[in-house]
Amino acid sequence: MLSSSMAADAQPKAVWYRYYDKGVANISSTVTPAHIRHGYEALDANMQVIRRNKPYNAEKDAQQSTVRAAQAKQYEQDARLKRAYGNSSVAINKRNEQLASIKKQISLQQAQVKQLQSDRLLLKRQEMEYFRKGTTVPFELKQSLKYNSDRIIQTKNNIENLQKNYQNTQTYYNNIIQRLQAME
Repeated sequence: MLSSSMAADAQPKAVWYRYYDKGVANISSTVTPAHIRHGYEALDANMQVIRRNKPYNAEKDAQQSTVRAAQAKQYEQDARLKRAYGNSSVAINKRNEQLASIKKQISLQQAQVKQLQSDRLLLKRQEMEYFRKGTTVPFELKQSLKYNSDRIIQTKNNIENLQKNYQNTQTYYNNIIQRLQAME
């Protein structure tokens, strides 16, 4: 406490503010818009420069406003991540749970494809038996083959979607983990 109050006492207070307009020094006891526009110096009671403030540039400020807005948005998102996960180890555990769940779904879908393919072999054998005998294939068998073929295609599409979901989830959580580690 004492060291911070002593440091505050050591910093002299500004008494005067000076700016130059076309080479002419203008001094006042308050900061005016002209001071801000031209840039000014804060002076102590002995007219010694305490600090210099650069002129305000509206164009530069407008250009930087998008950068500041993006930084503010990033800061807000980081704060939200910090509230949601707390730290990177929580996010790592969450990622691992999500990925394990998706892997389980993929393996179930793959098992289903294997079962559908073995069913298809049985149905095809039945169809070939009808062809060998020279009789017409029953409508129900044709329907079963079509349904089976459609289910195989649908299940393979599900597997592709799950694999994409796995990659997206991994990328999503890796980004979160990196951001959380940067804040730690």
